[in-house]
Amino acid sequence: MNWKKKLWIILDLLGICALVALDQFTKYLAVIHLKDKPAYIIINGVLELNYLENKGAAFGMLQNQKAFFIFVAVVILSVIGYVLLKTPDGRKYRILHVLLSLIAAGAIGNMIDRIRLDYVVDFIYFVLINFPIFNVADMYVTVSTVLLVILLLFVYREDDLNFISFKQKKYRELK
Repeated sequence: MNWKKKLWIILDLLGICALVALDQFTKYLAVIHLKDKPAYIIINGVLELNYLENKGAAFGMLQNQKAFFIFVAVVILSVIGYVLLKTPDGRKYRILHVLLSLIAAGAIGNMIDRIRLDYVVDFIYFVLINFPIFNVADMYVTVSTVLLVILLLFVYREDDLNFISFKQKKYRELK
């Protein structure tokens, strides 16, 4: 592994740690300032902070499936780790590093809550569209996943992603 590759992996890890710390800090603030209190209105009828202990996934699905969520997070983190290690250090792959680090940070942030508390602390609520209450880690995952899909569909070509192949490379016989 060359020094640029090592630098990118170190930056990925530092970024993930910083993002997880920010997520956990916002959840800590939510517990301290919002738990057992009425919603804090930021923009009336649009946005408020409202404490919720979520034992399920998005939209409250799959309640009380802690082991399943931890397993899925570990699988996702393993795939992200594999891809980050395989990703070339070229300029066109920098955004891929950032997006995968954001997804990893979101998965880790919510996994910490599930392991430590048996639920995820959610607290951001868009009243205007009655969107389910979410947290900072959810924003990391959602926004970066949407951007990743756009990147994969419209920016990268198939040749740009050959490094991700799980197939064994075929070697030609020397004649």
